[in-house]
Amino acid sequence: MKRCALLLALVIAAGPVLAQRGEREPRGFPPGKSQGMSPNERQRMREDMRDVYRDRNRQDRPQQRPLSPQEREKLRRDIQDANRDLRK
Repeated sequence: MKRCALLLALVIAAGPVLAQRGEREPRGFPPGKSQGMSPNERQRMREDMRDVYRDRNRQDRPQQRPLSPQEREKLRRDIQDANRDLRK
C-alpha cells in the first residue's frame, strides 16, 4: 500500500514536468522553416499571380482593330453563304 501511495505521489509530482512540450518544429517541415505564410506574404503572392495572369492574357490576344464597313459586309456575306451551305 505504501508503494502505491509513493508511486501515485511521484506521478502526480512529475505530471506537469512530463506534460510540458519543448520548442519543436512542426512535423513535415524542415528545421528553420515556418509552417505558413504571413498575411502580407499571402497578399503579395496573390497580387503577383494576378499580374502574371493579366500580362499573359494581354500577350496571347493580338490587338483587334475595328472592321471597316466593307470588311464587316464581306464577313456577313461569308457567314450567310456558309449557313446556306450547311442547310443543303
